[in-house]
Amino acid sequence: MKVYKFGGASVKDSEGVKNLARILKKENEAIVVISAMDKTTKAFEKVVNLYVSNSNGIKDYLHSIFQYHRSISNELFENESHEIFSIIRELENSLTTFLSINKSPKRAFIYDQVVNYGELLSTSITSNYLNHMGIINTLVDSRNIIKTDSKYREANVNWDATIENVKNNISPNTITIAQGFIGSDDNNFTTTLGLEGSDYSAAIFAYCINAESVTVWKDVDGILNADPRFFKNTTLLNHISFREAIELSYYGASVIHPKTIQPLQHKEIPLYVKNFYKDEAEGTVIKKGTTMDPITPCYILKENQILLSISALDFSFIVEENISEIFALISKFKINVNMIQNSAISFSLILEDKFILFDDFLDSLKSKYRIKYNVDVKLYTIRHYNDNNISTFEEGKTILLKQFSRETAQYIIK
Repeated sequence: MKVYKFGGASVKDSEGVKNLARILKKENEAIVVISAMDKTTKAFEKVVNLYVSNSNGIKDYLHSIFQYHRSISNELFENESHEIFSIIRELENSLTTFLSINKSPKRAFIYDQVVNYGELLSTSITSNYLNHMGIINTLVDSRNIIKTDSKYREANVNWDATIENVKNNISPNTITIAQGFIGSDDNNFTTTLGLEGSDYSAAIFAYCINAESVTVWKDVDGILNADPRFFKNTTLLNHISFREAIELSYYGASVIHPKTIQPLQHKEIPLYVKNFYKDEAEGTVIKKGTTMDPITPCYILKENQILLSISALDFSFIVEENISEIFALISKFKINVNMIQNSAISFSLILEDKFILFDDFLDSLKSKYRIKYNVDVKLYTIRHYNDNNISTFEEGKTILLKQFSRETAQYIIK
């Protein structure tokens, strides 16, 4: 049994949904994991911001999101009384009700209860369209299958419970449509698996059913050696190893979610990354025992980083006790660390403030440490660098910090 994952760009409009149906016509049994349509997740993130700030514009903005999904459905279904329109209305009423009765002040909890509606909408529309076109499928709610802890926005999977739920709820003889990105905790509150977590959802399902393969459908030809939005003359990587994929994702390559590779590697399930519009092309395959082809430098950019330098107020050494204290605060305020460099009296960190808690983190440090920081810096990583591409890359750039290991060079650029 195969697992397919379709990203938001794949189902951004009615033509995308029709193209998905064309691909699935060839399949009799598969688990199909689908993301929210296009930029719907960001739209629901704005709903969370409006809700937390008690904005008057939330009602109209929320309605516009559901209207976008109704307009796509109007293009897919000739009958305006089709069941999908009732489903969309019920989902809109459900979210509106939650926003009116919620008592929790915790932003991460609110985020997970709101943002998941993107996946619920996209899978409802797609599943109904597939059935409408004679591609019989079963729609499941991933929240009833993928069980997690209550670490909202970055939940950890309860593997034993999830494996049992997959066994009891997924038929091996049909096409099953499931939402990416979402699960639920022991109290049945919705949880999410982290940014781009739909890839991870596909890997979870694949692990649980011992899948033949996972195919992630994107709007690119496969895994490139650099993001074409930021770098010129990119090269398609035909195949890479699990280890290399983990390295690339760790440093921030956006094609594959960092958590996705590990469950697949454990069971040696190959992962294909293919172009949604060129489904006959081979794309990129990630599997055990393969080498990078072609061997070429890989460039990765992470924007919106913070360069933080910490030193003791009396200019004494930064020792293990200080580092332990600093990392305890990093954990408390849920800040990501993407690079570390230390000297005798200074400790520098490249941070990512996903939960907007950096100011609180600083306040906790200022009483004991001298602080300097730069916001909105860029972190560039070059895997498999050589002297030529290093000299070319450095030319004309304002470099705040750089660090080299055997295979990887990293730069902080202003």
